[in-house]
Amino acid sequence: MPPVSFARHALPAIAALLLAVYGGAVQAQASGIHRTVVKKADVSVPGREAVVARVEVDPGATAGRHSHPGDEISYVLEGEGELRIDGEDPRRVKAGEAFVIPAGAIHDAINVGNVPLKLVGVYVVEKGKPLATPAK
Repeated sequence: MPPVSFARHALPAIAALLLAVYGGAVQAQASGIHRTVVKKADVSVPGREAVVARVEVDPGATAGRHSHPGDEISYVLEGEGELRIDGEDPRRVKAGEAFVIPAGAIHDAINVGNVPLKLVGVYVVEKGKPLATPAK
């Protein structure tokens, strides 16, 4: 197949496949939460990787109860939210604060402010597992 013909026929199919894969991942997130992976890298613990993500929760929205296959370390850039970790009292977090959620802990975050809640999340998780799993 000549290069122009390949580009005309194969590239749209590849683009559609990528859109289906990545579009599905975005739709799998709770409505009102936007998690964008910025960087993934191996860490010194075998079978684990660090995932750095930009997270935004729309005003009034909730992340939905979920867990991670590793620790979450997050820093609040903007806004204010309520963090609910099963077995703990709810707590407020705001810009300039950080929190740590242990591996496997079921939790939720609710944007209680009028602006998007913006976080930088660092996850040290088991490789090959989804970054977040909805709670049952």
